[in-house]
Amino acid sequence: MTDTTPRRRAPAMSTEQRRAMIVAAALPLVAERGAAVTTSQIARAAGIGEGTVFRVFADKDELLDACVTEATDPGHVLRELASISLDDPLADRLAQAVEALRAHLERMGAVIGALHGPGHRLERRGRQGEESVGQAPQSGGRAQEGRPGGGGASRGREASMRAIHEAMVELIEPDRAALRLEPEKIASVFMGMLFVRPQAASGGVEASPEELVDILLHGTLKTPGSAA
Repeated sequence: MTDTTPRRRAPAMSTEQRRAMIVAAALPLVAERGAAVTTSQIARAAGIGEGTVFRVFADKDELLDACVTEATDPGHVLRELASISLDDPLADRLAQAVEALRAHLERMGAVIGALHGPGHRLERRGRQGEESVGQAPQSGGRAQEGRPGGGGASRGREASMRAIHEAMVELIEPDRAALRLEPEKIASVFMGMLFVRPQAASGGVEASPEELVDILLHGTLKTPGSAA
């Protein structure tokens, strides 16, 4: 017996959904090829026609700008930090935070580094007053949702760092009574250790998340006070 039930078509994507889908497909290509990536290559990766790209982006530069905004959006890492259980031991919480923040930094570095060459000028975004790099979502609870707002790139970076700092303070806060310094100061030291990564000076040797956390919590002396 022939099934005559009409098939329902999948609901069409909104403009924002389609933009997000194209950016997600474009990010690995941008990280690999920089501004040399073509809209045709991006369309193939997204499984769409090239014309669809230009129905939601004015031009390739706007698409690349959207890729930078997505790569630098702290919302992803803030959600990861918010998902870390406060019931875990402090050292475990901080090691998970190291992994999440390193992944965020590597993602940012790959995209921005690839576009810091001929063919796309990142500073154009700031001059045109477009969405700021790394703008933080509005605070209000551990789970940070939403898209960053507009503003200058410098304000965006500062807001991003503040939001990450606040998330780190929340991770450390349950152990306040056991610590010699306030969680706010420890979070600042933690971020300073993590965001400065001297691979070139160290020959590419990088502390593991566990080693970095151990240095933060216990220092580098085998016996505390032995070198005093």
